[in-house]
Amino acid sequence: MASSPMTSSTQSPRPNLAFRQLRGQHSPGEFAAAVRRAAREIGERVSCDARYVGRVEAGEIRCPNYAYERVFLHMFPGRTLSDLGFAPRALVRGRGARAESGPPPTTMQLYESHPSGSDPRACDPYAVQTHEESDVQRRAFMTGSTATVAAALGPSGLALGGPAEAAALHGRRVGEAEVHAVEEAVRKIRLLDDRHGADGLYRRAAAPLRTAYTLLDAGTTTRQTTSDRLHAGAGELAISVGWLAHDSGRFDDARSHYAEALATARVYGDAALEAHAFCNTAFLARDAGRPREAVRAAQAATRAARHFGSHRLLSLIALREAGGWAGLGDRGGCEQALSRAHSLFDRGVGDDDPEWMSFYGPAELAGLEAQCWSALGEWGRAAGHARLAAAIASAQTPQFTRNIALYTAELADDLARAGRPDEAAEAGLRVLALLGEVQSSRIQSMLATTARVLLPHRSTAGVSDFLEKHACLPRAV
Repeated sequence: MASSPMTSSTQSPRPNLAFRQLRGQHSPGEFAAAVRRAAREIGERVSCDARYVGRVEAGEIRCPNYAYERVFLHMFPGRTLSDLGFAPRALVRGRGARAESGPPPTTMQLYESHPSGSDPRACDPYAVQTHEESDVQRRAFMTGSTATVAAALGPSGLALGGPAEAAALHGRRVGEAEVHAVEEAVRKIRLLDDRHGADGLYRRAAAPLRTAYTLLDAGTTTRQTTSDRLHAGAGELAISVGWLAHDSGRFDDARSHYAEALATARVYGDAALEAHAFCNTAFLARDAGRPREAVRAAQAATRAARHFGSHRLLSLIALREAGGWAGLGDRGGCEQALSRAHSLFDRGVGDDDPEWMSFYGPAELAGLEAQCWSALGEWGRAAGHARLAAAIASAQTPQFTRNIALYTAELADDLARAGRPDEAAEAGLRVLALLGEVQSSRIQSMLATTARVLLPHRSTAGVSDFLEKHACLPRAV
């Protein structure tokens, strides 16, 4: 495969003139203050300053994270993110805060690529798919067919045919096209997982990962920035595939993929990738019944991330540590980590937050805290946080179907253990209704546990209905 011309990697971002016009006569600092005031009006916390405004206007921030999105749409009612000069999130999901290889598309290009033009969903990563593509993706995750999942990943899964073709590049230069293909694989996998869950995707996603690492060994890159993007993309792809293994119950595979990402980070001196790998390793260790390892991995992630200036990243890592302490039955350690997580979260989002953290908002914070209280046996308290998580997710990020199902499954289990079988069954039925779109072994396992807890209450109103429908649920293979 021919590489893209080197000039493509030297183009500057296209300025966001639409956003600059909205600032009007205000200075960047004055406009930043107005953004912070608007955020407080809707209960958000953003650390907007003149530097952030300058980066937006320079085109360095192609699409804001979800907190900034809500603030901007509140400030300019009736406008869409496209009207504000931003690119659809589907074009940037999964990419870090590294320099892009070319200019973001113009507003006209965005309209040409998305027929809805001024559709308010224009920055929704799922709204830019055609109905046919969405149907293909749904079939892929419901059937687990390798061929169908390949169609869901599409040509952007990896532009190369596979490791054999990548190996043919040995001794040749790897260029923009190959690096872009690796980044596209990360983006597509994360989008599909957000929507549908991991089970149908994992086996197919392993092939692009093998190709990416073959590319690292195949030959030299055209320039240092391309090399940096390639190793970072390969590492992020290893983490993404590791998460798919994790969420589908393949813990040994997940551990191997996370270790591969960590090794890549260490070899290339990429602290951001190292923090991400340790963060996911901590989560896996907790789920695999190794809580002390979860604590140690979270602490290692904190050390790797402490110089980035991202309060949200440190908050998430603190929640990973809290989960480990809860698994150890250490209530004091868990409460300290939870307090730190909330304090860091309340400092708001920042422009140094990694792109992969777009899932981490108030709903995920509440959901992870629910899991901590559940591990400590405080079922009523856990249920309260799980209920809050499901409500926030349904209102703010309805496209994250998997997360809504996960939080609701957590709620059902907590209610069942808290001695509220009727409410637990009601929540369980809501999860069953979502499984037409989501396939996750984690969620199915949680429902199975809830069903076992509810068996003695089958005569309670609603419980028998849940148990009967759950019994008819196809089992994951």
